[in-house]
Amino acid sequence: MAEVHWLRRLHERLHAHPVSGAITKLVVTVAGLLVLTAGLVMMVTPGPGIVGILAGLGLLALEWEWARRWLSTARHKAAVAAERARTMDPAVRRRRALLLGLALALACVAAAALVWRFGWPGFGSLNPLR
Repeated sequence: MAEVHWLRRLHERLHAHPVSGAITKLVVTVAGLLVLTAGLVMMVTPGPGIVGILAGLGLLALEWEWARRWLSTARHKAAVAAERARTMDPAVRRRRALLLGLALALACVAAAALVWRFGWPGFGSLNPLR
């Protein structure tokens, strides 16, 4: 990836003094770790987890060589996955979408059956359906 000239100059200016360099490294590291952690959380919750992970690695790659290597590997794997998705047989794609829809429908039916059988769980004063 071609580095932008003004970004390199800004990086050199921020690291010109040991104190400002340490503060910059600390702030960028904390921000990168927060975004990376949010991306990891979004892998199991609704949200763009892969985008968050790549953004967090991108921030960390500004200061750390290991993050540059990981980002390069992640970009390569993302490109391979995108190519596999593009070349996937439409019948397989439809079958996977149908199975996902069926699994979600079964989960909704199971949740409804549990609420019907045992009632809505009470959370004391936090219960919004009171």
